[in-house]
Amino acid sequence: MPLDKPYKDIPGTTIFDADMARQGYHLNQFCMSLMNRDNREQFKADETAYLEQWQMTDDQKQAVLDRDYNRMIVLGGNIYFLAKIFSTDGVSFEQAAASMTGLSREDYRQMMMDGGRSPKGNLYKVE
Repeated sequence: MPLDKPYKDIPGTTIFDADMARQGYHLNQFCMSLMNRDNREQFKADETAYLEQWQMTDDQKQAVLDRDYNRMIVLGGNIYFLAKIFSTDGVSFEQAAASMTGLSREDYRQMMMDGGRSPKGNLYKVE
């Protein structure tokens, strides 16, 4: 019997729970492989061939190739694992997070300096 997940009712939010961990297992394992220099070099030399070694879904592989971090999260990626991809690309966490919000790096930084994004629109739909 599935657990009640009231957090599924928060617009724009994906909670990394046990179901998401199962869904993203191979995607996250791929990300962890990038901690090894030889693996990073293989990935950078031929991303498609490297991804074929992993039992990821086609959607997950395409999201990696597109560097669509928001899509990867929806497909079970955990941001702390996904950080291995943008680190491999030489992209900072700040740059990646900015790209995920649609803001420039400078605008993202200012938003965070101002206390983060507004909760408006990010509460439970019933609220």
